[in-house]
Parts: sequence; structure tokens; C-alpha cells
Amino acid sequence: MAEPHDPPELPEVPQALAERPRRSSVQLVWLIPIVAALIGGWLAVQAVLERGPVITISFTSAEGLEPGKTKVKYKNVDIGQLTSVALSENRAQVIATVELTRQAEGFLVEDTRFWIVRPRISAGQVTGLGTLFSGSYIGMDVGKSTKSRRLFNGLDSAPIVSIDLPGRNFDLHAKDLGSLDIGSPVYLRRVQVGQVVAFELEPGGKSVRVKIFVNAPHDRNVNANTRFWKASGFDVALDASGVRVDTQSLATLLFGGVSFETPQEPGAAPADKVEFTLFADRDEAMRHPDTSEETYVLVFEESVRGLSPGAPLDFRGVVVGEVTAVLLDTDPATSEVRVPVEVKLYPERLRQRYRREAVPGQPRHQALVQRLVERGLRAQLRTGSLLTGQLYVALDFFPKAPRVKLDWKSNPVAFPTAPSTIEELQGALTSIAKQLEKVPFDALGSDLQRSLKQLDATLLTLNRSLGSAEKVIQRLDTEVAPEAHAALSDLRRTLAAAERTLGNADRTLSTDAPIQHELRDALREVTRAAEAMRALADYLERHPEAILRGRREENE
Repeated sequence: MAEPHDPPELPEVPQALAERPRRSSVQLVWLIPIVAALIGGWLAVQAVLERGPVITISFTSAEGLEPGKTKVKYKNVDIGQLTSVALSENRAQVIATVELTRQAEGFLVEDTRFWIVRPRISAGQVTGLGTLFSGSYIGMDVGKSTKSRRLFNGLDSAPIVSIDLPGRNFDLHAKDLGSLDIGSPVYLRRVQVGQVVAFELEPGGKSVRVKIFVNAPHDRNVNANTRFWKASGFDVALDASGVRVDTQSLATLLFGGVSFETPQEPGAAPADKVEFTLFADRDEAMRHPDTSEETYVLVFEESVRGLSPGAPLDFRGVVVGEVTAVLLDTDPATSEVRVPVEVKLYPERLRQRYRREAVPGQPRHQALVQRLVERGLRAQLRTGSLLTGQLYVALDFFPKAPRVKLDWKSNPVAFPTAPSTIEELQGALTSIAKQLEKVPFDALGSDLQRSLKQLDATLLTLNRSLGSAEKVIQRLDTEVAPEAHAALSDLRRTLAAAERTLGNADRTLSTDAPIQHELRDALREVTRAAEAMRALADYLERHPEAILRGRREENE
């Protein structure tokens, strides 16, 4: 019998153990979004950190501005961009919002300037031509202030000089602007050393303030004694030395300019607020300054046509003053019309002894002027130019002038005058015309006619006597002896010659003789000459200026 077998051993069954579930499990699929989020956050933080300031600029016009395209440049380097453009609340300006780079943070100070760069031509300079292809952009000039700012007023045009350009600004005062413009050159001895940067009317509108910039190191040549004048580019002067022509650059001729020079006397360096006078020309600028002046009034009773403010007050060829006003005055009581002319006298232009011995405005000075007036010092109108008919006031001595005492209490003091040479010539012509009017030309003609008639009667009687003598001769020729025939022949020839002579005299003195026609023509010419002289005197009395300027047309 078979032995029982042991059952085969079975493998051990692993025991199941319970494991606790994990709290979180990370899948690889989520790794990519997490990394992207981290990168995006970093970029956002970086963009915020690198973002520059945002400013607003007000302009008068948005011409050439395009949001998202118009750049902001400083020294031709992009430092920002225009983001938006909108109208102001009052619709008077355009508000431009600009986002700058972070490096421009320190540029935004109070005196920083912005402007729109466009093509521009001024005073011979052409700027902004590159914008024809690239488009307009906003230019920037960084100021020197330490106070920050975010709201700016844009300029209408680009400044002529930048703030960081070495040099100095100077203010000039002029009566008018003339041919100056922004960008006009400034010269020192015909070398351009600066430019005109701005101009404006003074309060009240009576003068113009011109601001110029002189580049370094030439600005050190300007001190308290420096004189500035307008350079026209082409000056012509006619004086005792001949004709002088002074020329400068073509730009000055077209756009004007300013020149300056310092006299030999040194002066202290000017402070920032020192202002200068801009004279009309170099002669006026380099003239010795007049520190004192006196005002007088000259009363004329004649025409002052051709006299204007600015005309010189001349004393024997030396200009000692000028005319300041030409007025008209009517006396209500007498209905007299006079022409008061105000003049300014500069006593310092007289010789040194005069300034030392008599101070203007003091009693000794007044006594000196009074003595000169007592010696015959008078003011007289004279012609300065036969071509233009301009007049000036001359001071000269007239010994026969009556004595006059000046009233120093009046303001201004009335200075005595003398009639002009034109008025004297007019008076002389009027006197000649009046004398010619007294000549009895009609009576003289009548007497001459009567004399001619008497002469005709005398000639007729003489002819009759000659006829009787001829008859007597014929009787004697037939009755007298032959020996007297020769004597009678001689007598006949003599009588024939006398008859021819009387015949010539008769023809000469007859009413239709040429000499009588010529005599009558001469009398008529004398009569017309007298009438012409009378008309000339009347016309000159009404138009004395015609002596120099000729007769005007009636329709003028």
C-alpha cells in the first residue's frame, strides 16, 4: 500500500498592509504653468520698476503729434513717448501726456523746456529738416533748477540756445525792433559771438526789450561801459571826408543784427540784472552820454514844414541838442496862430570851461545864458537839405536883435527866435512886387503913343516943306543964269540926300514901322513881368516852401 504523501507547501501570501493616503501630490503637468506664472510676475515687477515718470505738457496746437508714435528726445536720444492727446477744459490748449524712461526722472525740474520740433526758417537759419521724413517729435532742454515738476507749458518754437550752453544773457532796450528777429546775429568787431533769443514790448508799449545771448568766452568783453547798436549791414555816410560805405554780412543785411563795442575806459563787470540801451547806429552809441539836459520852447510865426522831432539843434556847426516836439497853439483872445517847438539842450556838449564855470540849472548858468541872449543869441529855422527840404534849428548871434529877458520861472523857458532866411527872402520879393505895382505902366504907354503921334505930324510938315523947296529949285533952274547951275546941282543933290534921310526917318517912325512894334512888344513884356512878379509874391506869401521845393501841382 502506498505511503501517504505530504501535501505540497504553498507559497506564503503577502499580508496586505493598510497605507495612509498622502496629503498632496504634485503632477509634472502643473510645473510648466507655475514656471510661466513666475516669469510673468517677474517681468511685471521688472516693468513696474523700470517704468519712468508720466508728465503732461500743454501746447497751443497738436500739429504733428501722434499718440504711440511721437517720440520725446533729449540731445537726439529717445527718452520717452507720447501716449495721449486731449483738449484742455477751456479748449484753449492741447494737453499731451508723455511717458518718459526712468533715466529721465532727474530731468524734470522747474526750468526744463519742451517744444515740438518742426521744419522752421528764421533769420537765415533752417532747423528741423529731418522731421520731413521721420515726422515731428518733442524736443527737450533740461534746466538747472533743483525743484521737480510734472506739469509743463510747451514752447511755440525751439529755443535758440540751450540752457547748458556757456555764455550770458543780456537785456537791451530799444525804441523799436527794426529788422531784428529771433536768431539775428550778435557781432563783436564783425565776428559773430551770439544771437538774439527773444524780444517783447515793454509795459505801456513805448519801447521794446530785446534779449541777446553772448557765447563764452566773449561774454567777458561786456561790461558797464559797453555800447550796443543795430547793425543794418549797409551804411552810407556823407561828411567832410567824403562818402563812407560800411558793410557787414549778408545775413545782417537781410535779417538785421546787433553789434557791440566797449570804449577805452574800462568798466566793472555787469551784474545779472544790468540792462543796456540799444542805439540806432554806432555814431549814436559811441557818443558821449548826456547826463544833463535843459528844455526850452521856441515860438515861430512862420511855416515849419520840414521840421520834425529828432531834428538837430545846431550851434555854429556843433549839435548841442535836438527837437523833441512840434506843436500848434492858437490864442483865443487874439486868434493868433503860433508854432511852439520844444527842444532839449545838452549843456555838457559845450566846451569844458562852460561846464566848469556854469553848472546847468544854477544861477550862474542862467546868468550866462541871459548874457548870450542879450548879445543877440537867437534860434532860427534853416534848411538842412535842399533835396529833402528838411529843416533844423540853428543858434546864432544877431547883433541887431532887440534885447530880451528870459523868464526862468516858466516851464519850459521861452527862448527868443529870429525870422528864417526864407522868410526874409519872401519879404524882399514881396517888397519888389509892391514897388513894381507903383510903376504907372499904363500912363507911360499913353505918353509914348502921344509922342509918336506928334513926331508923325512933324515929319508930315517936313515933307511938305521939302516939296515946296523942290519947286523953288525947279524955278531957279530955269530962270537963274547958267553959271549958277552948278551950285544949284550941288544944292539939289544935298536936298535929295536930306529927302532920303527924312524918308527913312518917316518909315522908321511910322505907325506900322518895326521899331514901333518892338517898342509896343517891350511895353507888353514889362506889363506881363510886373503881373508875374505880383503873382509870384502872392504865391510865396502863401507857400514859402516853394522857394526850395518848387511849385506844387494844384491837385496835390
